[in-house]
Amino acid sequence: MTDFHLAPAVADAFPDTRIALVTANGLRGHGPWPRTVAVRDDLERRLADGTWRPADETDPLIEAWHTAYRSFGTNPRRVRPSVDALGRRFAKKGTLPRVNPAVDAYNAVSVRYGLPAGAFDLDHVTGGVHIRRADGTETFTPLGEPGTVENPKPGEIVYADTTGVLTRHWNHRDAHRTRVTEDSGRVVFVLETLHATRDGHLLAAAAEDLRGLLAPHCEETAVDHLSPAGPLATV
Repeated sequence: MTDFHLAPAVADAFPDTRIALVTANGLRGHGPWPRTVAVRDDLERRLADGTWRPADETDPLIEAWHTAYRSFGTNPRRVRPSVDALGRRFAKKGTLPRVNPAVDAYNAVSVRYGLPAGAFDLDHVTGGVHIRRADGTETFTPLGEPGTVENPKPGEIVYADTTGVLTRHWNHRDAHRTRVTEDSGRVVFVLETLHATRDGHLLAAAAEDLRGLLAPHCEETAVDHLSPAGPLATV
């Protein structure tokens, strides 16, 4: 079991934060995931025919993250929130990335709902996970760059376990160590909003949609939440 903690300093600064943790145990990442492919293909088709576009920085969903990034010293037009970067890339290229079925599932849900999404292979997480401000001494190795070591800036919001940082700039980029692959068997998927009062229904729908994509390919799923009122969840 892994504890997730929302630190008081983050809860105080962002009092309407709500984070959905969608856990999949016994995940089977090999083989076809037809429902995920269908969702992805539908989004690509709707983008191509002009009936839908991903949220951009003019949308309140994305604008809220830009404001949050600026508050802890990150320029969101240089270092974009994950959902913003993914949506921009999707709008430009017309296709979503093909990584592996589990990653493709959360990417599709992320752009569909305009919410940041990420995931951690829990078998590579050490101790509990804290969403907190960095103190500047932590290390981070970016996804896809196993030879790179970075130090988050003091005050930057990160996900961190007892070994190091799992995401920088709150949700800009995940770490290489806890990346989700086809062989990952125990994974937690993270969906986030800064405005639960306004967008909590979107978060709930996104979590259930993601759970529905995962369920045929794992032994069990669960959805838990973090918020200032409930800052601890065990998955």
